[in-house]
Amino acid sequence: MNPPSMSDSSTNQIVVTQVRSGIGAKPKARGALRALGLGKIGRSRTLPDRPEIRGMLRKVSHLITVQEVTGEVSDAETA
Repeated sequence: MNPPSMSDSSTNQIVVTQVRSGIGAKPKARGALRALGLGKIGRSRTLPDRPEIRGMLRKVSHLITVQEVTGEVSDAETA
């Protein structure tokens, strides 16, 4: 069996920002925040767009905001 190939979807990134506190959230939601690298309001992380990350985002959707970033290169990055 061949390993999964690097497709275009693997280059997509997601920017996740915590907007609400995890205090009072269920333990699994707090664990998902920690696994995502969050923990304080206003903290952001850029993560790969993968199914396991999407599952954690679904668990804490009420505590975060999500922005998708495409893998396009801007003019400022090439200069």
